[in-house]
Amino acid sequence: MRLTCMFSFILLFGAVGLVVFIHLQDPEEIVHQQTPGIKYNMGFQEPKKDCVSSDNQDRRLRKNTADRAATVKQSNSLEPSESVPTKLQSTDRRQSSIMFAMKDQQKGEEINSIKLHKRRRRFIIKKSPILISMNSSILNLPTLKYEDRNNSKWKSLYEIQGERKRIMRETCSKYKSNNRRIITPYHVSRIFVEDKYRVLYCEVPKAGCSNWKRVLMVLNGLASSTKDIQHNTVHYGNYLKRLDGFDHKGIYHRLSTYTKMLFIREPFEKLVSAFRDKFEHPNNYYHPVFGKAIIARYRVNATKEALRTGSGVKFKEFIQYLLDVHRPVGMDIHWDHVNRLCSPCLIDYDFVGKFESMEEDANFFLHLIGAPQNLTFPKFKDRHSDEERTTTKITQQYFAQLSPSQRQQSYDFYYMDYLMFNYSKPFEDLY
Repeated sequence: MRLTCMFSFILLFGAVGLVVFIHLQDPEEIVHQQTPGIKYNMGFQEPKKDCVSSDNQDRRLRKNTADRAATVKQSNSLEPSESVPTKLQSTDRRQSSIMFAMKDQQKGEEINSIKLHKRRRRFIIKKSPILISMNSSILNLPTLKYEDRNNSKWKSLYEIQGERKRIMRETCSKYKSNNRRIITPYHVSRIFVEDKYRVLYCEVPKAGCSNWKRVLMVLNGLASSTKDIQHNTVHYGNYLKRLDGFDHKGIYHRLSTYTKMLFIREPFEKLVSAFRDKFEHPNNYYHPVFGKAIIARYRVNATKEALRTGSGVKFKEFIQYLLDVHRPVGMDIHWDHVNRLCSPCLIDYDFVGKFESMEEDANFFLHLIGAPQNLTFPKFKDRHSDEERTTTKITQQYFAQLSPSQRQQSYDFYYMDYLMFNYSKPFEDLY
């Protein structure tokens, strides 16, 4: 009798413990125990993609629009805030519609599902990148003023812009098979914003970026003259806003209405300019971070002093690092591809300038956006001003230190930039 009572007490205690455990269990962990026939939160089961084709995106946008209209008719109170991305909104509304169709006896499960859905939605909004389905401005390149149409100089420069954009689009269409039309804040992280004249500038290092930032600061009223702005103020003052610092509405609005421009430079020449600046002059970042790793990896019998300081990197060693798929240290914006920095196949730039024709292109752009007539692009070189600018002749001298194979591999490395921006092969033996 005593044994039977003890056994019954143990069973009762176990049953009570099981009930308490079920009530305390996180709903996310028992989501598969919901009523059969209701697929829980199916909108979030698709694999996450960075980008999709423009056709797929158009169909998805049309479907989202239909979902939004159907849901508004049922209940305005269930519409999510405007800051929720379109995909999440349509999924939320489909979930809400399912909830309304459930029977009264399922109300308890309905409440738990709504709570869980809201919790999961907040998590996804926090973790997922903002997707923007717009990358070309409405106006594209500003049209020439009526009085400029008979000006042969402005007309010629305008036609050159059309040709540059055509080549860029054709290259993207030919070689970028996915033709991605969705961009995230990552893709616009190098774009600076000037709201007064509605300009977006993608920074390409060693292609006049310091002086372009000075121009943007003057346009924004932060300085009266480009000559008044020091180099450190330009790069470390944080006076200019970046596009990825805005919310998704701010990014979308500026991409679709502002004039987007970038300036590029012959890839080999830009590379040599970066090498001279970062490795042939004292530098308390590039020497210890890049120099030490490059010397340790590619220099035979390196001295202790060289390994300690990272100073004295040779151009051939630098190229070995650049071409190594297992680099001892990562890439840097000063020698990365323009194709990666500015995503010209994702963002439809309205103006493409070249460093080789900087003064003419830059002042034409300022004329197009209606900048003050006394503002012209600065010509001065504020770093190592006593040193000659990197020219085609200097570039060839550096690349003469390499073997034909290394020159070919370097050309292959920057091939898309050469093709997209219509630069000729820098050496005759390249193929």
